[in-house]
Amino acid sequence: MEYKFAQGVASLKPSVIREILKSSGNTIPLAAGNPAPDAFPVDDIRKIVGEVLENEPILALQYGISEGYGPLIKKLTELAKTRYGVGTEADGLIVVSGAQQVMSLTSQCFINSGDCVLCEEPSFIGALNCFRSYGARLVGVPVDSDGIRIDALEEKLKTEKNVKFIYTIPNFQNPSGVTMSLEKRKAVYDLAVKYGVMVLEDNPYGDLRVAGEDVPAIKSFDEAGAVIYSGSFSKIVAPGIRVGFVLAPAEVIAKLTVAKQTQDVHTPLISQLIVYKWLTECDFEGHINKIREIYSRKLDLLCDCVDKELGDFLTYNRPEGGLFVWAKLNDGIDMLDFCRKASAAGVSVVPGNAFLADTEEKCQYIRMNFSTPTDEGIVKGVKILGEVARSL
Repeated sequence: MEYKFAQGVASLKPSVIREILKSSGNTIPLAAGNPAPDAFPVDDIRKIVGEVLENEPILALQYGISEGYGPLIKKLTELAKTRYGVGTEADGLIVVSGAQQVMSLTSQCFINSGDCVLCEEPSFIGALNCFRSYGARLVGVPVDSDGIRIDALEEKLKTEKNVKFIYTIPNFQNPSGVTMSLEKRKAVYDLAVKYGVMVLEDNPYGDLRVAGEDVPAIKSFDEAGAVIYSGSFSKIVAPGIRVGFVLAPAEVIAKLTVAKQTQDVHTPLISQLIVYKWLTECDFEGHINKIREIYSRKLDLLCDCVDKELGDFLTYNRPEGGLFVWAKLNDGIDMLDFCRKASAAGVSVVPGNAFLADTEEKCQYIRMNFSTPTDEGIVKGVKILGEVARSL
């Protein structure tokens, strides 16, 4: 049987990260992006699930409306305004099955085959593959230490045809770890309005700041209805429950809701109830402070080990939060060969070309994660990477 897959899917390759994790076995997972095991509010969730199934089993297990559980929508709208500074009377909010679904819904609603999406270079592989699956033409815009290059962004807006939106991760960007400056956030918004394109602002890591000061969201400037804002509970509660939210102009939300009905009807009610009760009954700020302490310590450990074991072989900029360190191998070191030999030696890291619009482009970067491995794993894993580097 010859299978004739849709054009958007036929050219897709498996996620490099997922394939590495699937085949990693007993390797030290510096390639992952999972929250640290001690960052999960397990006791809170265990208590909440027990109470929900005891007191509201039918609500938790029944169909729900596509927009989401009403009390949760109200709470998230309030949280978006008070904590993240986003949302006006002109905006709406729906609950989604993880922030990844925001990428899919936005693509479904805005992208026709051949349309252009401008994305930071490098950028999150999950979003890039999602855009590709809907037939988008990806065009990368370089990222500096303070965020996307504004001159390059405007040049692409001038020259590329059918640009539908700009995709950005302003806080502790995946994979670069970069935080976009306030000046550049305002410039991105101004350019989007000037050229009549949307901004898709993805903020899964904003609560994981371990240094520096918070920077206002791009959506906080949005008076023209040009920004779609994506939030997630995967990194602060649990990724397995698959709960996120999207806040956008009401007209856009209406279309995203219809698209969601074609994808999964609604986000599971039991997951929504977990998040709602966790937000309303548990110590949100206390938990955020706890996970920030965990990630601050683990980031320090990774950077100390990298400086000791790999200081002669790579350079990196220390992030102010998030989960990743983006490192450039010295010229003369074959990045892909380094990754292959590291994997064979028992340590997985992600090759940087996986995060590019054109994955065939030459790249000297690797991404390392500090949240998933144990402290002992970080020490041992970076030591092995140093041995691999010296062998090359």
